[in-house]
Amino acid sequence: MAEAIEIDIPQTAFLAYGRRGKRVRRVFRVVRHQPLGALGVVIICVIFYAALTAPIVAPHRAGNTNFDILQRPSPAHPFGTDRVGRDIFSRVIYGARTSITVGFASVAFGVVAGTALGLLCGYLVGWVDAVVQRFADVVLAFPYLILALFVGAAVGPGVLTLVSVLGVAMTPGVLRIVRGSVFVEREKEYVVAARALGAPAWQIMLRQILPNVLAPIIIIGTTLLAAAILAEAALSFLGLGVPPATPSWGGDLSGSARDYFESAPWMAIFPGAALSLAVLGFNFLGDALRDVLDPQLRGAGGS
Repeated sequence: MAEAIEIDIPQTAFLAYGRRGKRVRRVFRVVRHQPLGALGVVIICVIFYAALTAPIVAPHRAGNTNFDILQRPSPAHPFGTDRVGRDIFSRVIYGARTSITVGFASVAFGVVAGTALGLLCGYLVGWVDAVVQRFADVVLAFPYLILALFVGAAVGPGVLTLVSVLGVAMTPGVLRIVRGSVFVEREKEYVVAARALGAPAWQIMLRQILPNVLAPIIIIGTTLLAAAILAEAALSFLGLGVPPATPSWGGDLSGSARDYFESAPWMAIFPGAALSLAVLGFNFLGDALRDVLDPQLRGAGGS
């Protein structure tokens, strides 16, 4: 009688397989409950890939003008060429770099500044809150287009100008959301206990309160990314954004390009479609994060 052959499989293999299976099931569960959020992640990943690998993915350099002007979309030029003989497909890919750079830099500026000021105002209250709130009122009184006009006239258009203007314009909104959340948290038992134990204010704000107000900060930051990309395109369209030679979705829709939109509509369709997809992707992701991270909405969805 043949002896049974025993195969010794390490227990760690089963554990690793089980963990991998749980992660896969978790991903499918998220996709099933948040299909638009998953679509937003896919769109954002594609835009990030295009921005990071533009020199590899783009068939031509963004400033190459060696082609015939106003060529219709064709296999050689999928999005056609513009009024000076540049490949629009390549410029759309390189334009993702400008939008992502300006969007993330300005949102980082606004979120960091707004969170810091919101923590101070919500926890310290008093004259600090009064002074900062008056600053926020002054900023909110001026639309970002007016601020861009003033700053652009003073220092000239450019990426740094865009980031500064959009960052300052976003700060009051983040400030007031964080301030309202801190007002709620500062009266809870864990904060009262930390004060009673003699913990300094900065430690309470950073170690106790900030982790508990991260959810609204993440949600507003994701939503502001879509607004920042759209604002960069609008300012570039008005000639207040990046220099004309720099590939930009809004810049490719501005200036003398508008004179050719009727005879060469592809010059407007493809940069506009890329801009719309980017804004749509970040909006989908922001809505999904709000549904997942907001306890009230999560409770409503589960009831």
